[in-house]
Amino acid sequence: MGLDVGTSTTQMVISRLIIENKASCFSVPEMEISKREIIYKSPIHFTPLSGDSLVDGDQIRHLVEQEYAIAGIRRNTIDTGAVIITGESSRKTNARTVLEALSQSSGEFVVATAGPHLESRLAAMGAGADRYSEEHCCSVLHIDIGGGTSNLALLENGKIVATGCLNVGGRLLKLDGAGTVVFRSAVLENKPEIAVGTRPSIQEIKNLCSQMVQALEMAAGLRPPTRLLQHFWTEEAGNPWLPPQNVDVISFSGGVAECIAQEHSPFQFGDIGPILGQAIRQSRLCAGKVRLNQDAIRATVIGAGSHSAQLSGSTVFFRGVEFPMKNLPVIHHLSQIATTDEPVVLALPTIDPPHYQQIIRIADEISENWPAFPVIIALETDMAKALGHALALRLPPTQGILCIDRVKPPVGSFLDVGQPVASALPVIVKTLILNQ
Repeated sequence: MGLDVGTSTTQMVISRLIIENKASCFSVPEMEISKREIIYKSPIHFTPLSGDSLVDGDQIRHLVEQEYAIAGIRRNTIDTGAVIITGESSRKTNARTVLEALSQSSGEFVVATAGPHLESRLAAMGAGADRYSEEHCCSVLHIDIGGGTSNLALLENGKIVATGCLNVGGRLLKLDGAGTVVFRSAVLENKPEIAVGTRPSIQEIKNLCSQMVQALEMAAGLRPPTRLLQHFWTEEAGNPWLPPQNVDVISFSGGVAECIAQEHSPFQFGDIGPILGQAIRQSRLCAGKVRLNQDAIRATVIGAGSHSAQLSGSTVFFRGVEFPMKNLPVIHHLSQIATTDEPVVLALPTIDPPHYQQIIRIADEISENWPAFPVIIALETDMAKALGHALALRLPPTQGILCIDRVKPPVGSFLDVGQPVASALPVIVKTLILNQ
């Protein structure tokens, strides 16, 4: 089961997965998902809110139970899944509490508040932009435009090379049936003409959408950057974002992307999404080659979390950590450690063959930058014990260390590490299964 609680909408998808061991009978098992079948897609629901600062957890739990009943599936038959909260909803003050409650009531699921970089990756992969870029050997700028944010992912030959995020979305301004503003995001607080209680003209709203589109054009490298780009840039995304040059294709997904493809009445959804979508359609963003995902609104999370079992080799190292460990988010760059306040796993790529000086350099860099919580490293190369000993010499005795090898967790995944079995550690890599 996959559940996406977004700024505008909440949706659930249930899939059936087939997992195969791809390794030979003489090798450590390598479990991969060989086939997936979507067996149920819920209707797209508006995300229930309690005021402007809280996600209504009780309503979301009721929605999940209702969808299970409609799908004819008992909750205890679901093996695994992902509960993801994205966009403006991830900034709500009770987002983490809602996620944990949902996970506890739904099963042993991956739980994540998707920050702008993770959400950008999920949207690009969910829309198939990575596969398109690889198959066509081209550069793709994928833009997922939702209710509160627009997530950017730049891909080169199938690989995501940069991510970013702007506060551009269809529900930054909400209006009632008479066209009166009932909600205005803090992003737009410098716009007195569209304050809550006012009734802005269509032209005033078009002017606002035009500014948002110009910011997107700047981020896409289609217009020289000005302070407007910085105004709409999402603080959590950090800097710098270097606007790409000569992108081959611009790809779109998200709820507003549905409004690019077809026209709707201006306030059909009680927001500015239709007007923003048409402004994008008439902009420089759509002047070149454009790819619009067929099921655009479901791009971010359309599948379930799945378990891909692996076994770390005999050269593991651990001290001062308690097993089992569950739902550890995976990062792939040491610089990402500064953006988290909870234990994470740093995944390091293959080093073949590893040299002593390389191991020492890695240990120095990790020990100099890692916060106070346990150091957890997942390596592709058989060097976990050597790196673990090097870290132990550099870190305080009270700081936990876990180094495992022969593990290759993909972007957006989570790790469970079980109790030691003989000289090895059982490892579960939980991967979001995305619609490609």
